[in-house]
Amino acid sequence: MVCLSCVCSRGLAFAARLPKKDWTIGLAGLSVRHYSTKTAPQLPGMEYQDAVCTLNTLQTNASALEEVRRERGHPQLQLQAMRGFLERAGLTVEDLDHLNIIHVTGTKGKGSTCAFTEQILRSYGFRTGFYSSPHLVQVRERIRINGQPIGKELFTKYFWQVYGRLHETKDAHGGTMPAYFRFLTILAFHVFLQEKVDVAVIEVGIGGAYDCTNIIRRPWVCGVSSLGIDHTQILGDTIEKIAWQKGGIFKPGVPAFTVRQPEDAMVVLRDRAKEIRCPLWVCPELEDYQVDCEPLRLGLAGQHQRPNASLALQLSHTWLQRRCLPDKSFPSTSVENTGVPEGTSFKPSPIMVKGLADTEWPGRNQTLKHGAVTYFLDGAHTVRSMQACVHWFRDTAAQHERSASGPVARVLLFNATGERDSAAMLKLLVPCHFDFAVFCPNITEAIASCNADQQNFNVSVENMLTRCLDNERSWRLHNSSGDNTGTQLLIKGSLPLVPEKKADTLVFPCILSALQWITQDRDSVLADPAKTVLPVKPSVMAKAAPLCDAAEIHLLITGSLHLVGGVLKHLDPVSNK
Repeated sequence: MVCLSCVCSRGLAFAARLPKKDWTIGLAGLSVRHYSTKTAPQLPGMEYQDAVCTLNTLQTNASALEEVRRERGHPQLQLQAMRGFLERAGLTVEDLDHLNIIHVTGTKGKGSTCAFTEQILRSYGFRTGFYSSPHLVQVRERIRINGQPIGKELFTKYFWQVYGRLHETKDAHGGTMPAYFRFLTILAFHVFLQEKVDVAVIEVGIGGAYDCTNIIRRPWVCGVSSLGIDHTQILGDTIEKIAWQKGGIFKPGVPAFTVRQPEDAMVVLRDRAKEIRCPLWVCPELEDYQVDCEPLRLGLAGQHQRPNASLALQLSHTWLQRRCLPDKSFPSTSVENTGVPEGTSFKPSPIMVKGLADTEWPGRNQTLKHGAVTYFLDGAHTVRSMQACVHWFRDTAAQHERSASGPVARVLLFNATGERDSAAMLKLLVPCHFDFAVFCPNITEAIASCNADQQNFNVSVENMLTRCLDNERSWRLHNSSGDNTGTQLLIKGSLPLVPEKKADTLVFPCILSALQWITQDRDSVLADPAKTVLPVKPSVMAKAAPLCDAAEIHLLITGSLHLVGGVLKHLDPVSNK
């Protein structure tokens, strides 16, 4: 997410104006090893936004991303480089063994699985660390202690400790600095070690085998959530190639669990586990667990969360066995056709049951009601996850409509990024019968003060807007409108890119302008005088009559977690503090 008119250079300028000797003096009081708990140097200007702006200088631009893809022919170099950066930051891979790690990969559901697992273990009273990606509103969401994003002060303190050590050694290493995700992974490890967590739940970034989190040598248990086709330029274009990458997190002798997978994927996971000498089990169905009375209740909505919850039960149960009964074996109950044994459908403890019910994971099957406007937020961005999103939305929206005070207007707000198949996802959304389909890029607002957390330098604004227009055309094609005219950006005074289109589809240049038009001053949070209101053409305002006449507005936001995060930034003021 970016602010269209904001280019934040404070961090870069701040880092550049610090001579190497200043870094050395400023950090002289720090221990080289991670066990130091001395306060980071608080030089003038070292505020949270300075740290985030400096972090953003490590973002990989599009040309560098292409170079990374070319380097995939020598993937071991990726992990070798990561180990080098880790050591420059004052850590070693041996240090990570002390974090008692749960390592989770998958195509969809890995974040939810981690959230369930973290909540269960926190409910037992353990001090938890949780590393995930991407963030929705603020980058510190990626690094959590006891379920909460680390505070701005703590983030700033640890950021400068790690950045300083890497910066002062870069000249001796060809001027290299770790890219954005690598840096955050190192920072997370540093934070968890400093904060002395009992367990670190680590979500893989992309893939598994060559993901920078895979420098972990000795996790306590590994998990694989549902596999599908995504990130094909990096991971491969078949489910077998993707399964091979995901199975790369398996470690010799370390128990691993997977949800049920397509047969071809399961065979690859089985063979990877056998090759690595990793014991692998398939998770039971959630209804197979032994419970006293009513079925297990999940804090995350949607039927697709049930396999994630089962995986979380196996991961937390196995971790607890090692913590409390280190010599206990891991029995299986049956063997799947693929030769992978099924995990035990044990009786979850009351603490586990409560943990599943208490789990929260914003931006995934989330519902927010603001007066007459109900927001349905889900960051689905693959075909399979969109299928699950549609199922959840149709059921949940129908429940809300039954209790509505009058007619309801249904609106879709959509965007998709990267190599995602937007057309296929939009086709799945057509049966939801939206009154309007609205498209916008992942730009929070067109006129804004600097919000470094939501800047993205990896794609140009022009490309983002072009993608929105392509999505709008795909929607019209799926609706068989027969109207081949296009759309323009619907802000007064903007240059029309193509002729104006009928009222059922609209394209806006930023998230805020889209939300303001959709809600028509019926959400007091968006009607805040402090928020900039961009002038919209009268002809476009006139098209909003159905929204004004409806008793309630139901808005589904999907296609991108970054889009969902941009919306939450405006809807949830607390998330910005």
